[in-house]
Amino acid sequence: MQTKYIFFDMDGTLLPMDAATFAKVYFKVLTKKMLPHGYQPEELINGINAGITAMQYNDGSRRNQEIFWEAFVKVTGERVLADRPLFDEFYAVDFQRISSSCGHTPEARRTVELCRELGFRVVVATEPIFPLTAMESRLRWAGIEPGEVDFITSYETSGYCKPDLGFYQELLDRFHISADECVMVGNDVGEDMPAGELGMKTFLLTDCLINKKNADINQWEHGGYGKLQSWIRALN
Repeated sequence: MQTKYIFFDMDGTLLPMDAATFAKVYFKVLTKKMLPHGYQPEELINGINAGITAMQYNDGSRRNQEIFWEAFVKVTGERVLADRPLFDEFYAVDFQRISSSCGHTPEARRTVELCRELGFRVVVATEPIFPLTAMESRLRWAGIEPGEVDFITSYETSGYCKPDLGFYQELLDRFHISADECVMVGNDVGEDMPAGELGMKTFLLTDCLINKKNADINQWEHGGYGKLQSWIRALN
């Protein structure tokens, strides 16, 4: 079957970053924003982490957004629901300050442009634990405008998290395509390469490689952006 879609991971793929550094800066900016409104840092961090954990175990029966806020409320109390506009404002404004915790490579944009030139549709298949506003901001940090891709996963539209195969199947169902019409590009062996179990072609980007179990990466197509671009050209 001819390849029609290229799915890209965000963290460590389109957007070079260290997850621990990003999380540290993220929580620092968020707690500073919410402290004047009566939210203590420990309470806020525990609430966010509870929400993330709940989303990671979502079974697709509800959107991640609903799962997140349900878990968040259990830690912070009902008042947080009335303060949701403050969190929306955080992602629209204050969140931009976190860009300094991430790297940048012009090859990300060049690769997306190459995909478009070759006629592929591009999906940003990133871990859907943030609202779309935040996902679009992070894509811009990578030098890519949201309008230059066909879809971005977010907690509003996803009912699973990686590495659950439901995350990938949900995308296939959304676009009414089969696995052999898609490619998944990512840097995390444990989260991105499982897409191959559904029959998707995969490419492991090694620039910011995450390989927690020290798997033999020779079982997948792999390499840096240069090799990825050559590999994408050969898909046609």
